[in-house]
Parts: sequence; C-alpha cells; structure tokens
Amino acid sequence: MRQEVFMAGMGGQGVLLAGQVLAEAALAADLELSWFPLYSPEVRGGRATCTLVIADGAVGSPVVGEPGTMILMDGIAVDNHLARVRPEGLAVVNSSLAGEQFARGDVTIIAIPANEIAAELGDERAVNMVLLGAFVAATAVVTHEFIERALRKVLPERHHGFIPLNMAALQRGAELAPTQISRGD
Repeated sequence: MRQEVFMAGMGGQGVLLAGQVLAEAALAADLELSWFPLYSPEVRGGRATCTLVIADGAVGSPVVGEPGTMILMDGIAVDNHLARVRPEGLAVVNSSLAGEQFARGDVTIIAIPANEIAAELGDERAVNMVLLGAFVAATAVVTHEFIERALRKVLPERHHGFIPLNMAALQRGAELAPTQISRGD
C-alpha cells in the first residue's frame, strides 16, 4: 500500500492541521510516513500545502510530482493544483469554495460542500475534518479510531473539547463521500 496525498488551501482553513492529523493517524496505524508542510508567511489568508506519503514499506521522499490523491480546500487550490493529480487519481474538493465543475475527466472527484456541513455542525473551522473524512472514506488509508487518537495527540489538551465536533465532521464527510463521487467534465 502506498498513498501519496497533497493538500492545499488558504491559511486558516486547517490544511496543516489536517495533514498533521493524518500523519499521526498513519503512524498510530504502524505505517511508514513522510510529511512535508509548506506555508506562506502570512498568518491567515496565505497559501498552505501539505504533502504526505503513507506506505506499508519504506518511504524515500516527501516530494511528489503527480500525487495520486488530493484534498483541495478552495477554488485557488483547484485552479493551481488539480492538473497535477495523477490520471485515474482522486481529488476531494470543497465545493463550497470551488464549485462543482472540474476540467479533469480522467480523475475521480468527490465534491463536498464542506463549509455548509461544518456550519450545520456548529463550527466552520471543522471544514478540514469534513474533507479529511471524505478522503479517509474513499481511500481507507486509516480508520476513524486512528484519527481520533491523532487528534488527542496533535491538539493541545485545552482543545480536546473540540474532538467530538471534529469526529462528527469526519463522520459526516465520510457519509457523504460515496454520494458525491463524479468524474470531472
């Protein structure tokens, strides 16, 4: 098993947190991992990306030219990165900010209205977990149990009260994933 994951969005959307949670979940599942976060110097509103390579064998480099999977959190991320996903790959896209029409007929697209779902759950900051839930459902790279363990490790203890919300967002994204699958236009 080898999963190359690229995540992108704007600062403040939780791109790096989602990447760190997925990385910790992979480690908890006893998988090998390379994690490479990258962000612009702005505190909020700048661009953020994260690349992970998760495998059941050795991982050599976090640099991936054509990742097999992507989580794209806004329209700019789609415009800048969707062309790089490997043919027959997967892109989980936040349709709240990126729309639902994509110019990649050779890629499976899961378009999730993550902003609306997070708002329904009570906190728009959970967008990243909604998208991560859809990704985990589509790839089965880790279980929700490992994600919850990772949240307990990654989040400071003072934020552990948000774990139930994050798990609800993860679950909602996972539930919606099979109903939102399409091929790009």
